[in-house]
Amino acid sequence: MTQTKKADVAVIGAGIMGSAIAQRLLDTGHPVHVFDIDPARVAALEAKGATGHASIAEAAGAAPFVILSLNRADIVEQAVFGPAGVASVAAPERMVIDMSSIDPGATQRLAERLKRETGMAFVDCPLSGGVPGAREGRLTVMAGGEPDEVERARAVMDDLCANYTRMGGPGAGQTTKLVNQLFCAVLFQAVAEAVKLAEAGGVDPAAIPVALSGGRADSRILGEFMAKFAARDYTPTGRIENMLKDLESVQAFAMATRTPLPMTSLVTEIHRLLQAAGLGDRDTAEMMRLLDGTT
Repeated sequence: MTQTKKADVAVIGAGIMGSAIAQRLLDTGHPVHVFDIDPARVAALEAKGATGHASIAEAAGAAPFVILSLNRADIVEQAVFGPAGVASVAAPERMVIDMSSIDPGATQRLAERLKRETGMAFVDCPLSGGVPGAREGRLTVMAGGEPDEVERARAVMDDLCANYTRMGGPGAGQTTKLVNQLFCAVLFQAVAEAVKLAEAGGVDPAAIPVALSGGRADSRILGEFMAKFAARDYTPTGRIENMLKDLESVQAFAMATRTPLPMTSLVTEIHRLLQAAGLGDRDTAEMMRLLDGTT
């Protein structure tokens, strides 16, 4: 029986997350075209079967689906509309799938401009699940875009996601990601404080997730991170500076919509303290240093 050929995909941005996405797509049979400003990152993926390219336009021109995995809205805009960007090789059958985490307003403007100037679709697909989720194809992705465009992106997203949900029009995926980051940031802080409280009472923090399993306090963050925080395991899983970027986006959106977020504001300031202490490029577990008084 002949197997259906998987769609070619261009991955723009081969950092920690972009590389994991590219690797998963290779593992599931997609031809992958990659560009990054760091040639070493491109070479690492070439060694695993990807095709490296010298520009964004060259990579995007080789595939109907163009995934962006970038850090900020201005970088996304440059990748799409800058010289030798995606828009320079626009075609009706080509689609941008932005898996970056940027603010909803910027996403709406980018999607509207790309559609107006080129006719191309722009679907915002921010993710949750991190590198392990990408490698195992079990990401949670919140999508924003027109229904037919979000559905068309399934040709790629079904190999990356365990949960892929359209939340509304352009920008709705990014709004949902802000909600996700609010939950994560507040829960990470709660886990750190719970570790300290358990230790103060002579209870092994690593036993807490088992004891609370199935109860109202149970959560994946509790199960995955309490033992890590308790062990002061600072192995990188998510950087403080990236969470701070997302929390500042949450705050900006809340101010624009006059939405009160008192707990989120406090947690944002804690992340700013960690950044000011020189820990911005370190793992989220570094918040234990603040509570331990060792920053």
